[in-house]
Amino acid sequence: MSEHGPSDQVLVARALFNDDRHAFDTLVRRHQSALRIWLARLCHGDLAGADDLAQETFLQAWRRLDQFRGEAQFSTWLHSIGYRQFLMRERRHAGARAREAVDAAVLEQWPDPRPAVDQRFAMERDLAAAMAVLSPHEYAAIVQCFLLEHPQEEAAQVMGCAVGTVKSHIFRARQKLRQALAAWHSKESS
Repeated sequence: MSEHGPSDQVLVARALFNDDRHAFDTLVRRHQSALRIWLARLCHGDLAGADDLAQETFLQAWRRLDQFRGEAQFSTWLHSIGYRQFLMRERRHAGARAREAVDAAVLEQWPDPRPAVDQRFAMERDLAAAMAVLSPHEYAAIVQCFLLEHPQEEAAQVMGCAVGTVKSHIFRARQKLRQALAAWHSKESS
């Protein structure tokens, strides 16, 4: 037992073998904040969507608790379930995103009404647009490794792929971001 209570492994064992829902509730309270933050990043700030995914993740974790082998940390296993839930959501929403991309392309044809001094807002807008170009896998790899500063090995466990695949997602994401943000680089060089 640590200063924060029983370890995750002990709580999992209690929940699994004693049907101890209090132990599982402790796991939920311990991990819900980090999971929601990560899912909100994957969902591009859609907090309601992240909360729905977190709820579904914990529900799936409860149903599949017998599949937790302890080979990775409980949080890594939980994030991998959340990532699969996120990918299923992305597949369901692919059509809507395609329509939004067309709408955004049409809006890009119109001049920007903001004054030129509002560079920070413009940079944030352009960065968000550039991140939206990334595939869900590329986006998840960037969030895992750069925003959350997780090692590539942990990102691979969460994403359910090889470390080399995570490296490939990051490489492709960097290329896309570099291309999408090339105008900012040329502005800074001037």
